[in-house]
Amino acid sequence: MKNFKRCYTLFSLCGLNCGLCSMHLDNYCPGCGGGDGNQPCAIARCSQQRGGIEYCYLCGEYPCEKYDSIDAFDSFITHRNQLKDIEKVKKIGIASYQFELTEKIEILKYLLANYNDGRRKSFFCIAVNLLELQDIKSVVEQIATETESDNLTLKEKATFAANLFQTMASKRNIVLKLNKKTSKK
Repeated sequence: MKNFKRCYTLFSLCGLNCGLCSMHLDNYCPGCGGGDGNQPCAIARCSQQRGGIEYCYLCGEYPCEKYDSIDAFDSFITHRNQLKDIEKVKKIGIASYQFELTEKIEILKYLLANYNDGRRKSFFCIAVNLLELQDIKSVVEQIATETESDNLTLKEKATFAANLFQTMASKRNIVLKLNKKTSKK
């Protein structure tokens, strides 16, 4: 879509945390309104038709039919908390949300640089996206403390980190895996 640009590309029009997505981290998608990565997006077209609304929740028609059953499946990492995150933005304000998202992005980069054994990227993206910031910080602090002095291999560190995130998620009744759509037969 020509000339579709947004000021803040790490939180999409529709509530996706683009900055916590493996597609964005691998430079396959620039985020919402960041260039060629969003060309077929119906929500981006809708925004343009409504004068370039920065976030869907600012539209007088929000939530519209595009949000019907939007949280039924989350085969894309950042879908599960989409509506919840929009409500959080409405409650705390976009500036506060952007600050929190920036902190989460930095933590995710730290985890990937220090605890990814080549098999944990999606897991860490999901964990950081779904857990609250204070829980993520608590887990990361524990990971750093517990693995600092030990002579653990990267694989052992990754497993330890994943187990701590799983434990925190279980305490919060959060499942750290995607709910993929089943194919129609």
